[in-house]
Parts: sequence; structure tokens; C-alpha cells
Amino acid sequence: MAAPSSLQEQVLIEERSFSRILTLNRPKQLNALSFAMLSRLSECFFAYEEDPKVKIIILKGKGRAFCAGGDVAAVLRDVKEGDWKSGAKYFSKEFSLNYLMATYKKPQVSILNGIVMGGGSGLATHGRFRVATENSVFAMPETALGLFPDIGASYFLSRLPGFFGEYVGLTGARLDGAEMLACGLATHYVPSTRLVTLENALCNVGSDDPSIVSSIIDKYSEQPYLKEQSSYNRLDVINKCFSQRTIEEIISALYSLPDVLCWYIIHNLTNAAMREREVTDRKDRWITSTIETLKKASPTSLKISIRSIREGRLQGVGQCLIREYRMACHVLRGELCKDFFEGCRAILIDKDRNPKWEPSKVELVNESQVDQYFSKVNDKEWEDLKLPARSTSMPAYAFAKL
Repeated sequence: MAAPSSLQEQVLIEERSFSRILTLNRPKQLNALSFAMLSRLSECFFAYEEDPKVKIIILKGKGRAFCAGGDVAAVLRDVKEGDWKSGAKYFSKEFSLNYLMATYKKPQVSILNGIVMGGGSGLATHGRFRVATENSVFAMPETALGLFPDIGASYFLSRLPGFFGEYVGLTGARLDGAEMLACGLATHYVPSTRLVTLENALCNVGSDDPSIVSSIIDKYSEQPYLKEQSSYNRLDVINKCFSQRTIEEIISALYSLPDVLCWYIIHNLTNAAMREREVTDRKDRWITSTIETLKKASPTSLKISIRSIREGRLQGVGQCLIREYRMACHVLRGELCKDFFEGCRAILIDKDRNPKWEPSKVELVNESQVDQYFSKVNDKEWEDLKLPARSTSMPAYAFAKL
């Protein structure tokens, strides 16, 4: 069967009583968001908001992913052909949809039964209800790609408990459904075997009252087991380290933890068999793994990402999206840094997973370089993101349960 190509085929629409089920339909691409999908979703959300017959919107993905992110390959292809503004148009469409979802009048129920990464997090997280399952895998892996957590991530990551958002955004840590529920990225946890009956129940709800919708989902929900090795169980350590002002100070704080010195003593044992046995016997390599992940990420991405998340703590979702759009346009132009292109080469094209970042170390990225990502783009035809007009009295639904 050929991959779905048309605007209609990439987003399937099912009309069910009082609900509309929108299914992302690019399973071979893990439902990576094309411009056509963003356009179709925007049309649907605008239309359904004004349709009195529609009470609830259910959003899900076909196959093993909800949505693995934006169609980076297509954006990169346009930019490499000298058309960075096509990439900017993509981000403008995506961010405007994120804002529409975050300020939506009617309940959006996102069924996150699979991979939820990058741009997919924007589709999921800005909705009122976010249903995780045992198959859910959440991550914001942008810093490994020379990018930064966008799609309003500086808004929702900065509102996670403590400094867990900084940890998730800077390291690209993968979270399962139980961890998503624990930190607030998910509002409910429903075993995948109950999803069909949950959908049927939601489709018969003749009300857009969030409390009624929540009570329906509650009937199918359960409290999942949070694994002992979960990063969320290390929130005290995360808060201690990721609350530091700079990336350099975060890494230094991680190095200063007692377990690190112990690990490096083991790692440098000359006897390979003894080293392997000692490492296997250790229950927790989380700290050193976190250090290694930060050291492999783009230094520039780390620096602009932490600034973005910290600014997001004091901004509304619209302000965050407007700022992130400026940042994305600077990344696409490649005049300040070309790490995004190098990251795509190493991760997506050549797949050698060995990017050559420039600058190569966080110490070499100064604050004046970081400042430029937050400034307006120096192009006569460029303008700041224009978000759709929304009711000022309408609350942003993201993280209403935190």
C-alpha cells in the first residue's frame, strides 16, 4: 500500500455522535508532521470550535506512534535548497496550531498510545486531556539534533515539578507513561486494552464540560507503577543540579555528586572483566549517563535551551511561542550556528551519530552569541509570529491539573 500523500489521507476524520476522532496517518514515518497535516488539523480545529454539534475532539496516531515529531527531513531539504523561509512557514503553521490547541474552547483528548516526541509533544501537551498508556514514550530530543525544545515547550517544561523540565528538555530523557503521569505531562493513564471502550464512552458524551469529560476518563484510568529506576524518583538530585544558573554549573553539580567519583574509579580499572562486573553490580548509572548525554549534545543548543525554558517560567504560552519562532528562524538561517544541519547529518542522514559541533564545548559559547537567538531576524521580509486572535478570557488549558 502506498504511503498516504494527500491532505485528507494524512489525517483521517471519523464523525462519531458528539465527537470527532482525528487520526494522524503516516505510520511508516511514525506520523511525522507534514505541512499538509498541520494545515488539515488547523482547518478541523477551527471548524469544530464553532460547530455546536461537536463537543469533544479526540486526537490519536495510527501505528506505534502518536507522533514522533515534525517532518525535519522536509524542512531541511527546503533550507538546503536556499529556501529557509519555507522552513519558517512550517514553524509558523505548527506554532499557530499549538496556540489554537492551548486556548481551545472545547476539550481535546490526546490518546498517547506510543511515541510522543518533538512536534508530537506540541499536539499532545497543549490539549486539555492527555491519556498515556503502557506503550507511551515521551521525549524532547532536540539538543542532540542541534535544535532546542520548541512547540511551546518552554511553557510546559518550565511548569513541570521543580526543575524536571530542564532535565527533560536538556537531556532528551525518555519517559514512559507512568513517568508522564507522575510529572504532569499526562493527565490520565489508561491501559491500551481499554482505549476502544474509552473512545466509545467519550463519543457518547453530549457535553463539552471538562469536568464531565474528566470523570468519564477517570472510569477507565488506573494508577501505574513508577519504576524504582525512574528519573522522576531522582527529583531531589535533579532539582539540586538542574536548578543551577548555567549549563557549566549543571554539569559541575552532577560531577560533584558522590556516585560519580565512584563510577569513574570503576570505569578506569585496568582489568576489563572486573570493570564489567563492577559496573553491572552498580544499580544506578543515571548520573554518569546524564553527564555523558549533556556532553554529546550541541553546546549551543544547550545554552539557548536553558535560557528559553527559564524565560518560559515567566511567560504565557503565546509569548513562549512567539519567542521560540524567533529562535527557530535563526536556527534555519544558519548564520549564528550550523549545528542543526550537522545534527541532522549525523542523526538522520549519515547516521554516524558523531556530530562535529561548532563551537565544540559549552565554555566556548558566550552569552552574546546566545542573546542573538532571542533577537528579531535581520531580514526586511521577516516578521514576528502572528498568532490567531483568541478570546482573552479563555484560559490556556495546558497543565490545568498540575
